[in-house]
Amino acid sequence: MTSVPAATAASGESTNAANRSALAQPLELPNGFVIPNRLVKAALSEGLGRKDFSPGTRIRNLYSRWAHCGVGLSITGNVMVDRTQTGEPGNVVVEDHRDLDDLVAWAETARAGGSKAWVQINHPGRQIPRTVGMHPVAPSAIALPGGAKLFAKPRELTAAEIQEIIGRFATAAAVVTEAGFDGVQIHGAHGYLISQFLSPLSNQRTDDWGGTPEKRHRFVLEIVRAIRAEVGVDVPVGIKLNSADFQKGGFSEDESLEVVHKLAEEGIDLLEVSGGTYTTSAMLGVDDSLKESTRKREAYFMAYAERVRADLPDLPLMLTGGFRTADGMVEALQSGAIDLVGLGRPLCVQPDFPAELLAGTADDSVVVPHRTGIRLLDNITEITHYSVQLWRMGNGKEPAPDRHPAFNVSQYLLHNGLESLRPQRA
Repeated sequence: MTSVPAATAASGESTNAANRSALAQPLELPNGFVIPNRLVKAALSEGLGRKDFSPGTRIRNLYSRWAHCGVGLSITGNVMVDRTQTGEPGNVVVEDHRDLDDLVAWAETARAGGSKAWVQINHPGRQIPRTVGMHPVAPSAIALPGGAKLFAKPRELTAAEIQEIIGRFATAAAVVTEAGFDGVQIHGAHGYLISQFLSPLSNQRTDDWGGTPEKRHRFVLEIVRAIRAEVGVDVPVGIKLNSADFQKGGFSEDESLEVVHKLAEEGIDLLEVSGGTYTTSAMLGVDDSLKESTRKREAYFMAYAERVRADLPDLPLMLTGGFRTADGMVEALQSGAIDLVGLGRPLCVQPDFPAELLAGTADDSVVVPHRTGIRLLDNITEITHYSVQLWRMGNGKEPAPDRHPAFNVSQYLLHNGLESLRPQRA
C-alpha cells in the first residue's frame, strides 16, 4: 500500500496548499489493484433507476457527467440485491443477468474517463418506507424506533432466508463485475440490513445469527466469504461500515473495531468509515452536536479511523463525511490515518470539484448547509437539495445549487409523484 509522504511548504505557502500533489498519488491495494488517485466519489443513492429496477439513460447521463470529474474511483450508490426489498423509488436491483446489457453500458460510461468504478450492493432490511413496500424483513421483528408511521414493522427472517440473502449479495457481485465494473462495496452502515444484524438493538435473535457479538458478526462475514468465492482475489471487495450507530446500547465503536479486525482477516480490500442510521443525524450531515474541532478538521469520523490505523496499519482506509477543502483533505491524508478521501455532496453541486482540486483551480467546495434550526425541516431540505441535483444531471442538465430549498422540495415531490405519498397495499 503506497502512503502519502508529508512534505515541507515553500516560504509563503501553507503546507497543505504546497502539497496538493498528495491528492494525485495512486494507491495500490493489498491485492494489487491500483486506484489512480486519492479522491473517491462516495456512494450516493441516486434514485435514477427505471421502474423495472434496471439502470437506464438517466443513470448513464449522471455517470457520464462524473466520468471525467477527476476522481480515481467512483462508487455507485445503493444497488439492491432483491427487487421485492428496495429502500426507495428508483433503486437499481441486480438479481441475475437480465439487465446485463444495461449494466455493461453503465460500467463503460462510469469508466470512460479513466477512473475505476465499483458497485455498492445493499439490502435495506427494515428500512423500507411504507411508500415503497409493506413487507420488510429484518434479523428480528423490531420496528424502526420512532418510525411506525413511515416504516412497517418487519418480519423476522428465517435461517434459510438469511442464507438466501447471502447468496444474493454474491450473485450481484458476480454479475456487476462480469458487466465490467472493477469491484464492489458492501453496504454495512447506515442502519441497513447488515447494520441491523450487527446491532444488539435490532438483532435479538437467539440462534446462530444473534445472541452474542460473534453470532451477530456472522452475517457480514459470510457475505464477504460468499462474494470472494464468486469473484476471486483479484477483484477488490470493500465495505462501508459504521464506526458506531450512536444509539445507547447499540453497535459501539469498540465492537465496530472488533468487526474490522475480523474483516481484515477475511482479506477485505478497503474499509470506508461512516456512522449513524436513519434514526440519528450523523449520516444526514445536520448534527449540531459535532465538536468544533471535528468541524474544523472536516473529517467527521477521523478519531475512529485513527484507532483502526493504529491496530491495522496495512488496511486501506477511506473516510467520507465533512471534507470540503483541499487543506482538509491533504491534512487528513498526510496524517497517515487514511488513504482515500470520499466525496459525496460536493459532487452533487460541483461535479468537477476533484479535477479542480487536482489542477489547483479550486480550494473548497460550494456546498452550503441549509439550516432553519428545525431538525426535521433541515433533514428534508438537505436530502431534497442534493437529490434534485442528481436528477438534474440525470436529465442532462447542470446542477443548480443556488435554487431556493422550497423549489427543491416541490420538485422532489413532483418527481416521485403520488407513489412517494401513498403506501403500497399490503
